Amino acid sequence: MSLRPFIVRCCAALVVASSTLIAQQPLAQQWKSLFDGSTLEGWTDRGGRYDGDAVWTVEDGAITGRVGANGVGGLLYTTDVFASFDVELQARLDWPFDSGVFVRMWPEGKGGQVTLDAHPRGGEVGAIYADGFLQHNTWARDTVWKRAEWNDVRVRCTGFDMRIEAWVNGVKVSDHTLAPNTAGYAPRGRIGIQVHGNRDDPPGHRAQFRSIRVRRLDVFGDDAFAPHVAGGDQRTQLSVSGRSAGWVALIDDELGEWWSGSAGGELTPPLASGYRVEDGVLHVPSRGSGNLISRRELRNARMRFDFKLARMANGGVFLRSDRAGGNPSYTGAEVQLLDDHNWESVTGSTLEKWQFTGSLYGAVAPEVSVLAPIGEWNTMELLYRGSRLAVALNGHVLYDVDTHTVTAEPPFAERVAHGFFGMQRYSAPDVEGDTAVWVRNAYLQPLP
Repeated sequence: MSLRPFIVRCCAALVVASSTLIAQQPLAQQWKSLFDGSTLEGWTDRGGRYDGDAVWTVEDGAITGRVGANGVGGLLYTTDVFASFDVELQARLDWPFDSGVFVRMWPEGKGGQVTLDAHPRGGEVGAIYADGFLQHNTWARDTVWKRAEWNDVRVRCTGFDMRIEAWVNGVKVSDHTLAPNTAGYAPRGRIGIQVHGNRDDPPGHRAQFRSIRVRRLDVFGDDAFAPHVAGGDQRTQLSVSGRSAGWVALIDDELGEWWSGSAGGELTPPLASGYRVEDGVLHVPSRGSGNLISRRELRNARMRFDFKLARMANGGVFLRSDRAGGNPSYTGAEVQLLDDHNWESVTGSTLEKWQFTGSLYGAVAPEVSVLAPIGEWNTMELLYRGSRLAVALNGHVLYDVDTHTVTAEPPFAERVAHGFFGMQRYSAPDVEGDTAVWVRNAYLQPLP
């Protein structure tokens, strides 16, 4: 990356001033309680797609919802925002009553619902709904759901192309994935619980929820990557399903997937130009030159990797860049890696919004700021399919855009349609030590 002045206008909806970036905690993969058992702290009835005027209280240690005036319903949402996650809860519905668990609720863009519709006619438990049924379930209401009793409910939401899975009392009742590049869906949002309303249910009937907890997940979910412990440090390895889905590892001891050099120039083995791999971790040198350039090319692919930065590190990930030559940031795309925490204070400069970690360099700013403290590991996930580019950091979707609608120079529609991917080696004189960026658990899945 070059930090020289570069003027570019970004889509207004995607430009977020640095003062309004939402600082959130990195992905922890730990369960967190969403209900304290006595108050509605951490919940709101506004800020999703289906705001309403249902009546929400806490009764008998459970969040309790009833229809409001004139039989209206509504949702109660988490104040926190999630992209990919597991949520577990216990639910009890008076018979009959219509409720559900909602995911990625946001004012702009659709989310999804796992129905908990306990009605004698037409009610479905475990169907997937989003302004219309995406997947029906006509059997779980009468075989798995326990009427007027507590039921264990688990909902799992993953993917840039949203996948919803649900279990009731330990039985999987639904599994639906949106078709690739389905338009109109929010990439992130609030978790919601529902009072449907307008169903002519007996007066006073209610939905109750308790023991609610959530854990954030990598956007791609954890099916493809099985954790294991190596040298006392948690790593991942490809699972059987990951290998069968076409994921491949990008880092081995010889860096056999890579060249070192510059596009259009002489290429050499990376180990001969200062790169090294220790205990499965790639060290990107803080001095010298020679980017990592993939031996294979991509057009459509998913990618994920863990990284950590040295103080004052500066680098990036190249996507679909021209092997014939030119600046890889502008012949293809660059997703920025930078010490956001210290750069401005040390250099006395002001970063452009599209220079923070995770940004599409020169074009799109990250919508949240979630970079872990210097020296701690982060997880980055990317989807590049056609003109669509989606990027997540530590489980938070930074943006999901059509690059052909983004204002940039040169326009993305004029950049190469396929090319190499790589890691930028940017000489960083202010970095103490020989390594600017550490990378591990790096995998690629080519897509049709």
